[in-house]
Amino acid sequence: MTAFDSLEQIDLSLGIVPDSDSEPWQPHVDYWDHEGGAERLAQNLRESGYGDITADDFPGGSGLAWEEVTAIPHTGTHVDAPWHYGPESEGEPSKTIDELPTDWFCGEAVVLDFTWKDNGAEIQPHEIDEQLATIDHTLSAGEIVLIETGADELWGTSEYLTDFPGMGAKATKHLVDQGVKVIGIDAYGFDKPFETMGERYKETEDTSELWPAHLAGREAEYCQIEKMANFDELPQRTGIHLVTYPIKIENASAGWARPVAFV
Repeated sequence: MTAFDSLEQIDLSLGIVPDSDSEPWQPHVDYWDHEGGAERLAQNLRESGYGDITADDFPGGSGLAWEEVTAIPHTGTHVDAPWHYGPESEGEPSKTIDELPTDWFCGEAVVLDFTWKDNGAEIQPHEIDEQLATIDHTLSAGEIVLIETGADELWGTSEYLTDFPGMGAKATKHLVDQGVKVIGIDAYGFDKPFETMGERYKETEDTSELWPAHLAGREAEYCQIEKMANFDELPQRTGIHLVTYPIKIENASAGWARPVAFV
């Protein structure tokens, strides 16, 4: 028996779904079933000079199934590295996804409820503090903050791309200033929706309207986890044991992840 046997595991991730309406850069997956796998394996063996093997030589003509995935690392649930935000963070070269410390992604998490915010609205620092006060919690250095919008309920639809509130530069820095290195959100993006930022820039010609939360990472080093899910299944708001290691892709701006909470 291990310590994990007494804990419930809750999957907080979304997968890589081919041709999803919730992905502007839709992933594509080629599938080979077991019969197709037998054909490919037999062909590879023949071309490598290992005899005249055919698919029928495999038991029941059944080989190994596999897939070929074409997708950007920002598909599905993923971690954005500081390199995504700019070439420097806090005056130093920004870390790529393969350079990030693993201890950032395993620790205690707290969930802050912003399901009451309007779509397109920007979360403010005082609202962060109000939500912390509501759950009677003071942040600790290294704690992971999860921003709940409820947008994951729209996964699989085009509305998933547009109907959610987002973080701003001030709110992001407010969390990082308290020692937070990883912030997750259950929405398509960390900032306000793309069309909201575009409309505000069109009206004001103010470039600070464009990806302010992302660009805050140039001054305050942090990572964000986008497209998380199932925060409403968590039985508690604080003291959540969370593991969310990103896949290492050399020199990349992001890596896929599968966050799992132990409660």
